[in-house]
Amino acid sequence: MRNITDINKVIKQFAAYLGVQKGLQPNTQLGYDDDVQKLVSFCADEGVAVESVTPDLLHRFVATLHDIGINPRSQARIISGIKCFYKFLKLEGYIDVNPTLLIESPRIGRKLPTVLTVEEIDRLVAAADCSKPEGIRNRAIIETIYGCGLRVSELVALQMSHIYAKEGFVTVIGKGDKQRIVPISPVALDCIGEYLAEVRNALAPKPGCDDILFLNRRGGRLSRVMVFYIVKELCRLAGINKTISPHTLRHSFATHLLEGGANLRAIQQMLGHEDITTTEIYLHIDRSRLREEILLHHPRNRRR
Repeated sequence: MRNITDINKVIKQFAAYLGVQKGLQPNTQLGYDDDVQKLVSFCADEGVAVESVTPDLLHRFVATLHDIGINPRSQARIISGIKCFYKFLKLEGYIDVNPTLLIESPRIGRKLPTVLTVEEIDRLVAAADCSKPEGIRNRAIIETIYGCGLRVSELVALQMSHIYAKEGFVTVIGKGDKQRIVPISPVALDCIGEYLAEVRNALAPKPGCDDILFLNRRGGRLSRVMVFYIVKELCRLAGINKTISPHTLRHSFATHLLEGGANLRAIQQMLGHEDITTTEIYLHIDRSRLREEILLHHPRNRRR
């Protein structure tokens, strides 16, 4: 068994493992790093080396998270990060037995997502001032997120060469650098076309941004924070009294597809969800339609 002489060095190795072997995004890596640092601090207070942690001590660590008021969802995320860390330690030979195997995450209820109506989406798009270059870009951003169900990280990384207008789809690089093909609506393509002709082609892209679709006024890549600001400002201008984010448009995309009769598996593929249970949260939206489907198609109901 290898000795840990420098825990910070091991944590850096863990970060490299997350990026290279697990394919996790930088933000997720930072979250896992923060989780491990919490445990390292706790172990230091307990006078125990990280590699010598026992299941009993880990249970006390989890209990401490509860006692200081960390909500169950955050507890579950921290525990997930700790489990991944100890799996890494075992793979690298720093420990012989993984002490996290019997640690359970708290049960958490699924929070139903905020969803915009089609009318609210229309108001959001109309709020973009297309007399200005930023307005043309912002309208295209809203239509692209809503028309393809993109994550913010996927939107800011979207490349012009990945848009196949004639075929009507875009290639998206999602979590873990996994690629998926998503249909794109003619409305979104029209908005992107106007943005390219009126705004994008007039910009001088910064190095590394030649193929990036959405740029800021200086020719650089849009930040995630900037997209959040754009959506919130348009929401304010549209008079929509809901707390929304770019992810709300992704939720609305999935919900409206389901309401329109789309197959849940198809929605799963378009959203890039690995697990169908993640997609199933959208089933709550249209209970009345689902009831009508059962009444119409179930054999017991057809006997009447």
